[in-house]
Amino acid sequence: MPDIKHFDPDAALETVVRLFWRQGVASTGIQDVVTATGLNRSSLYATFGGKRDLYHAALRRYVERHSRPAFRHLAEDARGLPAVEDFFAGLIEVRCSGEYARWGCMVVNAHAAAEDADPEVRDLLDRHHRQLRDALRAALATAEARGQLAPGTDPASAAELLALLAYGVNLRSRAGAPAESLRATVTTALEALGATFAGGPGMAG
Repeated sequence: MPDIKHFDPDAALETVVRLFWRQGVASTGIQDVVTATGLNRSSLYATFGGKRDLYHAALRRYVERHSRPAFRHLAEDARGLPAVEDFFAGLIEVRCSGEYARWGCMVVNAHAAAEDADPEVRDLLDRHHRQLRDALRAALATAEARGQLAPGTDPASAAELLALLAYGVNLRSRAGAPAESLRATVTTALEALGATFAGGPGMAG
């Protein structure tokens, strides 16, 4: 007879995502996963494999549920720079307040941790960076077409700069940086592109 699971693997994986996101891999043991999910080790291993496999599944789920929808929305937004402004405003809000405050970004946390050396994780991080950069570049290309960029601004180079800025927001927010400080930093970067930010005249409603 086939094994019948008496738990919801999808709900269990969501719990694991939150655990790894909040604590990191190095600080999370299998017993932590067992306690958080309420499952026994044999059920976890049979469904997801070992801790490495479980982390890979959790990281992929995080990207699919949290990162890609935000990138897609940014890339498809036809407003140009206001879309970039809103992207950073939303990023700072979710990183500094609410349910996930001070957790940072699970992907950026992986960049800064030992699991960055795992080839499968490395590949996912590289793809995530390209998707973030490409979404920003698409928004900046729209801004250029709408005449919103300062003269001489290269959308491709600016997209790389803003991608790095997003990483900085994620890391600094996890370390406790106040939202006001992060907004001020983003304002400086966006003003160089010809934008205003966080309640200024160019901020989209």
